[in-house]
Amino acid sequence: MATIATNQEKISPRWRMLAEFWYYFSENRGAVMGLVVFLLTVLVALLAPLIAPHEPYLQYRDAVLVPPAWQAGGRAAYLLGTDPVGRDILSRLIYGARFSLFIGVVVTLVALVGGIVIGLVAGYFRGWVDTVIMRVMDVILAFPSLLLALVLVAVLGPGLVNAMIAIALVMQPHFVRLTRAAVISEKTRDYVTAARVAGAGPLRLMFRTILPNCMAPLIVQAALAFSEAILSAAALGFLGMGAQPPTPEWGTMLAESREFILRAWWVVTFPGLAILITVLAINLMGDGLRDALDPKMKRS
Repeated sequence: MATIATNQEKISPRWRMLAEFWYYFSENRGAVMGLVVFLLTVLVALLAPLIAPHEPYLQYRDAVLVPPAWQAGGRAAYLLGTDPVGRDILSRLIYGARFSLFIGVVVTLVALVGGIVIGLVAGYFRGWVDTVIMRVMDVILAFPSLLLALVLVAVLGPGLVNAMIAIALVMQPHFVRLTRAAVISEKTRDYVTAARVAGAGPLRLMFRTILPNCMAPLIVQAALAFSEAILSAAALGFLGMGAQPPTPEWGTMLAESREFILRAWWVVTFPGLAILITVLAINLMGDGLRDALDPKMKRS
Protein backbone atom coordinates (compact mmCIF):
# COMPACT_ATOMS: atom_id res chain seq x y z
CA MET A 1 0.00 0.00 0.00
CA ALA A 2 2.81 2.35 0.84
CA THR A 3 4.40 1.65 -2.55
CA ILE A 4 1.13 2.46 -4.38
CA ALA A 5 0.74 5.69 -2.45
CA THR A 6 4.31 6.65 -3.27
CA ASN A 7 3.75 5.98 -6.99
CA GLN A 8 0.58 8.07 -6.95
CA GLU A 9 2.48 10.92 -5.35
CA LYS A 10 5.10 10.72 -8.11
CA ILE A 11 2.60 10.52 -10.98
CA SER A 12 0.11 13.04 -9.64
CA PRO A 13 2.25 16.20 -10.10
CA ARG A 14 2.99 15.24 -13.70
CA TRP A 15 -0.69 14.82 -14.46
CA ARG A 16 -1.40 18.14 -12.79
CA MET A 17 1.22 19.81 -14.99
CA LEU A 18 -0.27 18.21 -18.11
CA ALA A 19 -3.77 19.24 -17.07
CA GLU A 20 -2.63 22.80 -16.44
CA PHE A 21 -0.83 22.88 -19.79
CA TRP A 22 -3.90 21.64 -21.65
CA TYR A 23 -6.14 24.11 -19.80
CA TYR A 24 -4.18 27.15 -20.97
CA PHE A 25 -3.55 25.66 -24.41
CA SER A 26 -7.23 24.86 -24.99
CA GLU A 27 -8.27 28.39 -24.02
CA ASN A 28 -6.78 29.48 -27.35
CA ARG A 29 -9.36 28.29 -29.90
CA GLY A 30 -7.02 28.99 -32.80
CA ALA A 31 -4.32 26.82 -31.22
CA VAL A 32 -6.73 23.90 -30.85
CA MET A 33 -7.81 24.26 -34.48
CA GLY A 34 -4.16 24.41 -35.52
CA LEU A 35 -3.42 21.26 -33.50
CA VAL A 36 -6.31 19.41 -35.16
CA VAL A 37 -5.19 20.43 -38.66
CA PHE A 38 -1.58 19.53 -37.86
CA LEU A 39 -2.54 16.09 -36.52
CA LEU A 40 -4.67 15.48 -39.61
CA THR A 41 -1.69 16.42 -41.80
CA VAL A 42 0.53 14.00 -39.88
CA LEU A 43 -2.11 11.28 -40.24
CA VAL A 44 -2.40 11.91 -43.99
CA ALA A 45 1.39 11.75 -44.33
CA LEU A 46 1.62 8.46 -42.42
CA LEU A 47 -1.24 6.85 -44.35
CA ALA A 48 -0.22 8.22 -47.76
CA PRO A 49 0.22 4.80 -49.45
CA LEU A 50 -3.26 3.78 -48.26
CA ILE A 51 -5.30 6.89 -49.02
CA ALA A 52 -3.59 8.29 -52.14
CA PRO A 53 -5.73 7.35 -55.18
CA HIS A 54 -2.73 7.10 -57.53
CA GLU A 55 1.03 6.72 -57.44
CA PRO A 56 2.65 10.18 -57.12
CA TYR A 57 5.11 9.56 -59.97
CA LEU A 58 2.72 7.79 -62.37
CA GLN A 59 2.00 9.76 -65.55
CA TYR A 60 -1.28 9.43 -67.44
CA ARG A 61 -0.62 10.63 -70.96
CA ASP A 62 -4.35 10.75 -71.74
CA ALA A 63 -5.03 13.02 -68.75
CA VAL A 64 -2.69 16.00 -69.10
CA LEU A 65 -3.87 19.17 -67.30
CA VAL A 66 -7.28 17.68 -66.48
CA PRO A 67 -9.22 20.20 -64.34
CA PRO A 68 -10.67 19.33 -60.90
CA ALA A 69 -13.60 16.92 -60.84
CA TRP A 70 -16.22 19.64 -60.18
CA GLN A 71 -15.14 21.75 -63.15
CA ALA A 72 -16.19 21.22 -66.76
CA GLY A 73 -13.94 18.62 -68.34
CA GLY A 74 -12.91 17.16 -64.97
CA ARG A 75 -12.85 13.46 -64.14
CA ALA A 76 -13.88 11.71 -60.94
CA ALA A 77 -10.64 9.70 -60.99
CA TYR A 78 -8.62 12.91 -60.54
CA LEU A 79 -10.39 14.82 -57.79
CA LEU A 80 -8.05 17.84 -57.84
CA GLY A 81 -7.00 17.48 -61.48
CA THR A 82 -3.66 16.58 -63.00
CA ASP A 83 -0.40 18.41 -63.67
CA PRO A 84 1.34 19.20 -67.01
CA VAL A 85 2.64 15.63 -67.38
CA GLY A 86 -0.54 13.85 -66.29
CA ARG A 87 0.21 13.10 -62.63
CA ASP A 88 -2.60 13.20 -60.07
CA ILE A 89 -2.30 16.37 -58.01
CA LEU A 90 -4.16 15.01 -54.96
CA SER A 91 -1.82 12.03 -54.71
CA ARG A 92 1.23 14.25 -55.03
CA LEU A 93 -0.10 16.61 -52.34
CA ILE A 94 -0.67 13.68 -49.99
CA TYR A 95 2.85 12.31 -50.52
CA GLY A 96 4.19 15.88 -50.41
CA ALA A 97 3.00 16.14 -46.81
CA ARG A 98 5.58 13.48 -45.96
CA PHE A 99 8.42 15.50 -47.43
CA SER A 100 7.32 18.78 -45.86
CA LEU A 101 6.86 17.31 -42.38
CA PHE A 102 10.12 15.38 -42.67
CA ILE A 103 11.94 18.58 -43.64
CA GLY A 104 10.35 20.47 -40.75
CA VAL A 105 11.24 17.81 -38.18
CA VAL A 106 14.84 17.27 -39.30
CA VAL A 107 15.66 20.96 -39.76
CA THR A 108 14.08 21.94 -36.44
CA LEU A 109 15.85 19.16 -34.53
CA VAL A 110 19.25 19.98 -36.05
CA ALA A 111 18.84 23.71 -35.42
CA LEU A 112 17.44 23.14 -31.91
CA VAL A 113 20.11 20.71 -30.73
CA GLY A 114 22.97 22.70 -32.25
CA GLY A 115 21.57 25.98 -30.98
CA ILE A 116 21.09 24.64 -27.45
CA VAL A 117 24.65 23.29 -27.21
CA ILE A 118 26.25 26.45 -28.60
CA GLY A 119 23.96 28.72 -26.56
CA LEU A 120 24.71 26.80 -23.36
CA VAL A 121 28.45 27.14 -23.92
CA ALA A 122 28.17 30.86 -24.68
CA GLY A 123 25.85 31.65 -21.76
CA TYR A 124 27.64 29.53 -19.17
CA PHE A 125 31.30 30.33 -19.86
CA ARG A 126 30.85 33.92 -21.10
CA GLY A 127 34.09 35.86 -21.74
CA TRP A 128 35.85 35.54 -25.07
CA VAL A 129 33.99 32.30 -25.89
CA ASP A 130 30.68 34.12 -25.66
CA THR A 131 32.00 37.05 -27.69
CA VAL A 132 33.28 34.88 -30.55
CA ILE A 133 30.10 32.78 -30.73
CA MET A 134 27.75 35.75 -30.66
CA ARG A 135 29.70 37.69 -33.29
CA VAL A 136 29.47 34.70 -35.62
CA MET A 137 25.72 34.51 -34.94
CA ASP A 138 25.41 38.25 -35.63
CA VAL A 139 27.15 37.81 -38.98
CA ILE A 140 24.72 35.03 -39.95
CA LEU A 141 21.73 37.12 -38.87
CA ALA A 142 23.00 40.10 -40.88
CA PHE A 143 22.09 38.29 -44.12
CA PRO A 144 18.51 37.72 -45.29
CA SER A 145 17.73 34.13 -44.34
CA LEU A 146 16.53 33.00 -47.78
CA LEU A 147 19.48 34.64 -49.54
CA LEU A 148 21.97 32.99 -47.19
CA ALA A 149 20.25 29.62 -47.63
CA LEU A 150 20.46 30.05 -51.41
CA VAL A 151 24.19 30.79 -51.19
CA LEU A 152 24.80 27.74 -49.01
CA VAL A 153 22.81 25.47 -51.32
CA ALA A 154 24.68 26.89 -54.30
CA VAL A 155 27.96 25.95 -52.57
CA LEU A 156 26.77 22.52 -51.41
CA GLY A 157 24.78 21.74 -54.56
CA PRO A 158 21.02 21.57 -55.24
CA GLY A 159 19.13 18.82 -53.47
CA LEU A 160 16.80 18.10 -50.56
CA VAL A 161 19.52 17.11 -48.07
CA ASN A 162 21.68 20.13 -48.82
CA ALA A 163 18.64 22.39 -48.61
CA MET A 164 17.84 21.04 -45.14
CA ILE A 165 21.43 21.59 -44.01
CA ALA A 166 21.38 25.16 -45.29
CA ILE A 167 18.03 25.97 -43.65
CA ALA A 168 19.17 24.47 -40.32
CA LEU A 169 22.36 26.57 -40.35
CA VAL A 170 20.39 29.72 -41.12
CA MET A 171 17.87 29.06 -38.33
CA GLN A 172 20.40 28.11 -35.68
CA PRO A 173 21.30 31.64 -34.46
CA HIS A 174 17.75 32.16 -33.17
CA PHE A 175 18.09 29.16 -30.87
CA VAL A 176 21.62 30.17 -29.84
CA ARG A 177 20.56 33.66 -28.78
CA LEU A 178 17.44 32.42 -26.99
CA THR A 179 19.35 29.71 -25.12
CA ARG A 180 22.16 32.07 -24.17
CA ALA A 181 19.75 34.66 -22.76
CA ALA A 182 17.90 32.02 -20.74
CA VAL A 183 21.14 30.52 -19.40
CA ILE A 184 22.47 33.91 -18.32
CA SER A 185 19.21 34.55 -16.47
CA GLU A 186 19.13 31.14 -14.78
CA LYS A 187 22.84 30.92 -13.97
CA THR A 188 22.56 33.37 -11.06
CA ARG A 189 19.61 31.57 -9.41
CA ASP A 190 19.98 30.03 -5.97
CA TYR A 191 19.35 26.45 -7.13
CA VAL A 192 22.31 26.68 -9.54
CA THR A 193 24.55 28.03 -6.79
CA ALA A 194 23.40 25.22 -4.49
CA ALA A 195 24.17 22.59 -7.16
CA ARG A 196 27.62 24.09 -7.72
CA VAL A 197 28.35 24.07 -3.97
CA ALA A 198 27.19 20.45 -3.85
CA GLY A 199 29.95 19.57 -6.30
CA ALA A 200 28.14 19.49 -9.67
CA GLY A 201 30.52 19.90 -12.60
CA PRO A 202 30.02 22.28 -15.56
CA LEU A 203 28.39 19.66 -17.80
CA ARG A 204 25.93 18.61 -15.10
CA LEU A 205 25.14 22.23 -14.29
CA MET A 206 24.59 23.06 -17.95
CA PHE A 207 22.55 20.06 -19.10
CA ARG A 208 20.89 18.73 -15.94
CA THR A 209 20.40 21.82 -13.80
CA ILE A 210 20.04 24.86 -16.06
CA LEU A 211 18.77 23.50 -19.39
CA PRO A 212 15.46 21.99 -18.15
CA ASN A 213 14.45 25.42 -16.84
CA CYS A 214 15.18 27.05 -20.21
CA MET A 215 13.08 24.73 -22.36
CA ALA A 216 9.74 26.58 -22.37
CA PRO A 217 10.78 29.44 -24.74
CA LEU A 218 12.83 26.99 -26.81
CA ILE A 219 9.78 24.76 -27.37
CA VAL A 220 7.76 27.74 -28.58
CA GLN A 221 10.61 28.82 -30.87
CA ALA A 222 10.89 25.27 -32.20
CA ALA A 223 7.20 25.27 -33.16
CA LEU A 224 7.62 28.53 -35.06
CA ALA A 225 10.87 27.31 -36.63
CA PHE A 226 9.03 24.20 -37.83
CA SER A 227 6.71 26.29 -39.99
CA GLU A 228 9.60 28.50 -41.13
CA ALA A 229 11.52 25.40 -42.23
CA ILE A 230 8.58 24.21 -44.35
CA LEU A 231 8.28 27.65 -45.94
CA SER A 232 12.01 27.94 -46.63
CA ALA A 233 12.16 24.46 -48.13
CA ALA A 234 9.20 25.29 -50.37
CA ALA A 235 10.89 28.53 -51.44
CA LEU A 236 14.14 26.73 -52.28
CA GLY A 237 12.19 24.06 -54.14
CA PHE A 238 10.35 26.73 -56.09
CA LEU A 239 13.69 28.29 -57.07
CA GLY A 240 15.02 24.92 -58.18
CA MET A 241 17.57 24.65 -55.35
CA GLY A 242 15.69 22.31 -53.03
CA ALA A 243 14.00 19.00 -53.76
CA GLN A 244 14.46 18.10 -57.42
CA PRO A 245 11.75 16.85 -59.83
CA PRO A 246 9.93 14.50 -59.85
CA THR A 247 9.91 14.60 -56.02
CA PRO A 248 6.36 15.48 -54.88
CA GLU A 249 7.46 18.33 -52.62
CA TRP A 250 5.03 21.25 -52.52
CA GLY A 251 7.54 23.94 -53.51
CA THR A 252 8.83 21.81 -56.37
CA MET A 253 5.25 21.24 -57.53
CA LEU A 254 4.79 25.01 -57.72
CA ALA A 255 8.01 25.41 -59.69
CA GLU A 256 7.04 22.73 -62.22
CA SER A 257 3.64 24.33 -62.88
CA ARG A 258 4.26 28.08 -62.77
CA GLU A 259 4.21 28.48 -66.57
CA PHE A 260 0.70 27.00 -66.67
CA ILE A 261 -0.80 29.32 -64.06
CA LEU A 262 -2.91 31.30 -66.57
CA ARG A 263 -4.58 28.31 -68.22
CA ALA A 264 -4.54 25.73 -65.42
CA TRP A 265 -5.09 27.50 -62.10
CA TRP A 266 -5.34 24.27 -60.09
CA VAL A 267 -1.72 23.21 -60.65
CA VAL A 268 -0.41 26.07 -58.51
CA THR A 269 -3.42 26.81 -56.29
CA PHE A 270 -3.61 23.49 -54.46
CA PRO A 271 0.10 23.17 -53.57
CA GLY A 272 0.03 26.81 -52.45
CA LEU A 273 -3.02 26.14 -50.27
CA ALA A 274 -1.33 23.08 -48.76
CA ILE A 275 1.66 25.20 -47.74
CA LEU A 276 -0.58 28.00 -46.43
CA ILE A 277 -2.83 25.76 -44.34
CA THR A 278 0.02 23.72 -42.87
CA VAL A 279 2.14 26.73 -41.94
CA LEU A 280 -0.85 28.60 -40.52
CA ALA A 281 -1.84 25.60 -38.40
CA ILE A 282 1.68 25.25 -36.97
CA ASN A 283 1.88 28.99 -36.22
CA LEU A 284 -1.47 28.90 -34.42
CA MET A 285 -0.26 25.89 -32.46
CA GLY A 286 2.89 27.81 -31.55
CA ASP A 287 0.77 30.65 -30.15
CA GLY A 288 -1.04 28.14 -27.97
CA LEU A 289 2.24 26.71 -26.73
CA ARG A 290 3.38 30.21 -25.81
CA ASP A 291 0.18 30.80 -23.84
CA ALA A 292 0.54 27.47 -22.02
CA LEU A 293 4.26 27.60 -21.27
CA ASP A 294 4.91 31.29 -20.58
CA PRO A 295 3.95 32.17 -16.97
CA LYS A 296 3.44 35.82 -17.99
CA MET A 297 0.71 34.79 -20.43
CA LYS A 298 -1.22 32.75 -17.89
CA ARG A 299 -4.31 34.36 -16.43
CA SER A 300 -5.29 33.65 -12.88
